[in-house]
Amino acid sequence: MLVRLVKMHFHPEFIKEFQQLFKAVQPRISAFEGCHSVQLLQDHDDPSVFFTISHWQDEQHLNAYRNSELFRTTWAQVKPNFRIKAEAWSLLGK
Repeated sequence: MLVRLVKMHFHPEFIKEFQQLFKAVQPRISAFEGCHSVQLLQDHDDPSVFFTISHWQDEQHLNAYRNSELFRTTWAQVKPNFRIKAEAWSLLGK
């Protein structure tokens, strides 16, 4: 299993919109072939910092999602609202 952790810093005025967007796309990401789960977490001390944690069958399934129309359209809405470039890690899960 592959665990994908993404850290995102947003402009404060985008926080509510991002939460609504994620709520709308989460079921579609979860239903993507090879996705076991996807979760959104908000930093306790800085409400403009979010993390997504997703569990994938393997790197090929993650890459298929990253090359999908769903990812491209969602990322196009999210990326311009970063305060700091997003960071991402792919971790081996057991």
